[in-house]
Amino acid sequence: MPAKPDAQRAAAPLAPPAAEPALVAYGRYLAVVGDCEGCHNRPGGQANAGGLPLNTPFGVLYSTNITPDRETGLGTWTADDFWNAMHKGVRKDGAKLYPAFPYPYFTHATRAESDALYAYYRTVAPVSYRPPANKLPFPLNIRFLVTFWNMLNFKEDPAPATGPTPAAHIVRGLGHCGGCHSPKNFLGGDKAGHEMEGGTLDNWLAPALNADVRRGLGAWSAAEVAEYLKNGRNARANSSASMADVVRYSTSRMTDADLLAIGAWLKALPSHAAARPTPHPDPRVMAAGQAIYVDECSACHAMDGKAAPTYFPPLPGAAVTQSVDPTTVIRFILAGTQTVATDARPTPLSMPAYAWKLNDAEIAAVATYIRNSWGNSAPVVTASDVAKLRRKVAAKPIRKPSARI
Repeated sequence: MPAKPDAQRAAAPLAPPAAEPALVAYGRYLAVVGDCEGCHNRPGGQANAGGLPLNTPFGVLYSTNITPDRETGLGTWTADDFWNAMHKGVRKDGAKLYPAFPYPYFTHATRAESDALYAYYRTVAPVSYRPPANKLPFPLNIRFLVTFWNMLNFKEDPAPATGPTPAAHIVRGLGHCGGCHSPKNFLGGDKAGHEMEGGTLDNWLAPALNADVRRGLGAWSAAEVAEYLKNGRNARANSSASMADVVRYSTSRMTDADLLAIGAWLKALPSHAAARPTPHPDPRVMAAGQAIYVDECSACHAMDGKAAPTYFPPLPGAAVTQSVDPTTVIRFILAGTQTVATDARPTPLSMPAYAWKLNDAEIAAVATYIRNSWGNSAPVVTASDVAKLRRKVAAKPIRKPSARI
């Protein structure tokens, strides 16, 4: 796909000629792959105008206006400006972008992909809207300090290409799956050598996306991964919480071929997680958890935990259920959740919140029971684990984690 001649860019940088329809269509699809609307659409706001609050461990950032409005959006940006943001994490004015904008992944996008995205966003409706100021404490509100973060956590891709496979390019590039599914260091950068081994963000656990049979996708087929990403659920799991917007704005609109390739690549990704000893929960805790499960959970999930696949997710063998970090299991019980609605599965299904009904010890007991029954094996959950999370989420509505942008 030919790029626009440099002479055209120089002659009219603020009002380039209309992009070719094929280029715009390509850019529109790449925006879907990158889940751009998932972060740049705020509830009740106009498309792509930004303003969604992104809750990071360091403070609240607000997504930017990426419409071609000249005063508040990207209306005065050139294709080179857009490329510098994508590839280097640098704004038009030369200031550093905060890494909540996932340029550590977008740096792997090719120049052709960047130009296609730029062409597409020149065609969307301009919106005059200025997002609120970020809420970062001093000195994190000094953008120059991102320079030092980049030195430790960012490596610019010198020659982006679509290899080694198209699926790897999507996952590691525009798809920025590691933004949630890779564990982070204390600065919020990806831990080296732990790609897709699961990460905790905004009080949610995003499980491993690799060949781990218990905690990843090792037991899934590539077709099952593709079905989950397309429909928001399959016979093994339902998509909700932090993953809901990813499915809603991105994967449900991707091609079947791309989704199938992603599934095959992810489930073959080696797991480097260390083997863990088999837990031995206190029998009294297991008995208490079983009693609570029978009373509160079995109506939907069935006595044997197998539930009604594609409606209520089965619990035996589930990656979230068996993950070392119990954050998402606890949060589901505390605050409830709702399965995303898609074209293929338009009726959302809900799990009620139990924070009002069960105390910390009871939630810990039932979570431990679920994580260690029917062949499951995972560390016990303590009342203090529940209490810590309850203080953060029990009184809050379910919403997406938002350090991805």
